[in-house]
Amino acid sequence: MMPTYKNVHNRFKLNDYHYDYESLMEVAYSFTKEGEPYQRELGLFLLDWLDRSDHIVVKTSGSTGKPKKIKIKKQAMVNSAIATGNFFDLSPGKKVLNSLPSNFIAGKMMIVRAIILGLELDMVVPSASPRIDLRKDYDFCAFTPMQLKNFAKYLKSLKTAIVGGGRVSEHIKELVQDKSTQIYETFGMTETVSHIAVRKLNNFSGDASEKYFQTLPGVTVSKDDRGCLVIEAPELTDEKVVTNDIVEIYSDTSFDWLGRFDNAINTGGINLHPEQIEYKLRGKIEEQFFIGSKHDDTLGDRLIMVVEGKEGSVDKSIFDVLDKYEVPKEIFYLPKFKETLSGKIHRKNTLELLK
Repeated sequence: MMPTYKNVHNRFKLNDYHYDYESLMEVAYSFTKEGEPYQRELGLFLLDWLDRSDHIVVKTSGSTGKPKKIKIKKQAMVNSAIATGNFFDLSPGKKVLNSLPSNFIAGKMMIVRAIILGLELDMVVPSASPRIDLRKDYDFCAFTPMQLKNFAKYLKSLKTAIVGGGRVSEHIKELVQDKSTQIYETFGMTETVSHIAVRKLNNFSGDASEKYFQTLPGVTVSKDDRGCLVIEAPELTDEKVVTNDIVEIYSDTSFDWLGRFDNAINTGGINLHPEQIEYKLRGKIEEQFFIGSKHDDTLGDRLIMVVEGKEGSVDKSIFDVLDKYEVPKEIFYLPKFKETLSGKIHRKNTLELLK
């Protein structure tokens, strides 16, 4: 029988304790009143999940504009959990770890997967360097790129890990190449109920398709006349999701991500994707940075680099890895970037600081 959002699997555990519907309601309420901040967020989500409404209200991250609240059907979240469970073989009793905050979709979905699939879930305080009990082994967990970087040397306690919330740099990829843990980069957004596609980051079999994102079962992709990704996922959303993500499509279930349409820069008639330039520079700069542009009467857009750090901290020799059109014409330094609610760099608001 198809699980619904009204079910709590009889194998579900939270921090080593079994909970049914009633007892989970009780512990959720106690978290909201007496828990640490991350437990209060967990409690609030659990109360939303366990009420009789057929949807929850979720706030988008705001990485490409003003954050907004959207309604997501709980059954769509159940369907997403089942798709992930099938792909990663998350059968009842498997042990999973969540170090992501419960107020965004990625953290919420880790909880839903455990409740629906009957997983044994351990919650830890969300931080850049999660404090994880290394005496335990886990079948599945989710990280941000920064968390994966900081936890890379301890990965032997994890069977499978997914990483999302930002592009994974070459440096981080190098850190995990000798690890037995199966690590996957994810692609998704709040509107698609967390990830809809994954690609391997290590332990390659040699299949050329491994370097592209592969969609989860029931999800197909195409692109519009801008070259942007269009997602069809009838089990997750009633309508097609038209994104601003510029992609290369290889089949209706595989694609490569190139950058954001709204970040694209035309300088002297050359179209550039900042994310592609940043990818080449990852690991060569310790500070946070991004590629942007300023208006130029001759070029249209003048390519620039913005660095969170002290004046002159970047050695221009790092640009040797770039094509001539990709080299920034100017470097700007700021003491602190503007960030979205989820901790990502807010490019537009940060560029406003340069005016």
